[in-house]
Amino acid sequence: MEYKDYYKILGIKKDATEKEIKKAYRKLARKYHPDLNPNDKVSEDKFKEVNEANEVLSNPENRKKYDKYGKDWKHADEIEKQRAQQQQYGGGHSQQQYSGNYSDEDFSDFFSSMFGGQRGYSGSGRTMKYKGPDYNAELHLNLTDILENHKQTLTVDGKNIRLTIPAGVKNGQTIKIKGHGGKGANGGPNGDLYITFNINNNTKFKRKDSNLYLDLDLDLYKSVLGGEIVIDTLNGKVKLKVIPETQNGAKVKLKGKGLPLYKKKGQFGDLYVTYKIKTPTNLSAKEKELFNELAKLRA
Repeated sequence: MEYKDYYKILGIKKDATEKEIKKAYRKLARKYHPDLNPNDKVSEDKFKEVNEANEVLSNPENRKKYDKYGKDWKHADEIEKQRAQQQQYGGGHSQQQYSGNYSDEDFSDFFSSMFGGQRGYSGSGRTMKYKGPDYNAELHLNLTDILENHKQTLTVDGKNIRLTIPAGVKNGQTIKIKGHGGKGANGGPNGDLYITFNINNNTKFKRKDSNLYLDLDLDLYKSVLGGEIVIDTLNGKVKLKVIPETQNGAKVKLKGKGLPLYKKKGQFGDLYVTYKIKTPTNLSAKEKELFNELAKLRA
């Protein structure tokens, strides 16, 4: 397998932090995403390469193996196991210490000494099966897209994958689709596909988990005298009763008017409305006169 410099692919230094890796990946994934570059083979290949690099470097354990074994990082456990067996039983080979980044020739010699001249084979002659690489992808949705389950088709490695996106999925949440990653080696299982959801809030509500929050302007007269108002929710209009002498900052809870709970059919979060009293402006002379009379009455 050809050696790929994942640090160079993401345009980062070898001592990059997890935050720097994530930032670089997101920038490049958006740049080369197939949806933004339709029928562009170069961008498609770049997108796959960027995902592969992120899959390795964003995982601390995988990154450690990659830094030590280069392109053979996937076989790090087998390498360590064979080295341990050689050290324990001798094995007829000279004992060598391997660490750091090595050339193809170095690893070819290493595998030859371990597997009897055939890379990918154990000492007993049985073919060693390796799981394929995992893929990572981002899926961008609007908040209004997650009000109910819906199906969507993704294209990965030229194959269409139809999946059901559960209602109420959270921003930044990652789900695994088993067996839809890279192809396994020597008959090994395919890797998995990890999809991270990027939810854009295209509404006037603030979201916290499954609950929604809304600051609502309320005129002075309605707050003092009370009455009824109609507000919009994500699933229709609701009539709300305002009690007399409602104070600024007062909160009202609308049960079940939030977002659907993730994978809990028929269950919803709540909507919390906070009243913001609006003081009238541009008063007429008559209005000012009336307010003065009210002030005298209160005194």
